[in-house]
Amino acid sequence: MNARPAPAATCPLWRRLAALLYDLLAVLAIVMVVGYVCQRLTGGQLVSNDGARIAWWYQPLQGLVVSAYFLASWLRGGQTLGMRPWRIRVTDTQGGRLSPARALLRLLAGAAPLLLLALAPWIGARAALWALAAAWALWFGVAAFDPRQRALQDVIARTELRRIG
Repeated sequence: MNARPAPAATCPLWRRLAALLYDLLAVLAIVMVVGYVCQRLTGGQLVSNDGARIAWWYQPLQGLVVSAYFLASWLRGGQTLGMRPWRIRVTDTQGGRLSPARALLRLLAGAAPLLLLALAPWIGARAALWALAAAWALWFGVAAFDPRQRALQDVIARTELRRIG
């Protein structure tokens, strides 16, 4: 008799969002540390005295550091800090580890709505933030209709979040 292994349990949307909330705390800590180090290295000149100008390299640096957090977490063990207490792991569709290319594609697809913030000079900061929130609601809302409960970035990158243990 050939017994098939039980299919891995998919991750419901509420669990995914709870893990994302935990990750938000980790990202805030990372951003604060990078900001502090940059302020120290520039002798406090990172932001102009009136707060209107920020060094041109600062926001890209923050983006790279936050991206590195997600990529390193997904590639190292398939879990970010937020995914660990909720016992979920990101895998490819076969349940294997992510390749660097697949992890990068997932990151870019998940971060794509951030491009809406570039509209702020024309539509205002508040409207740009609402557009970002609506885009991410759409991105994650796909999971409510997908049979494997994948968000849009998972559909694009052909990845899944699975419950473990």
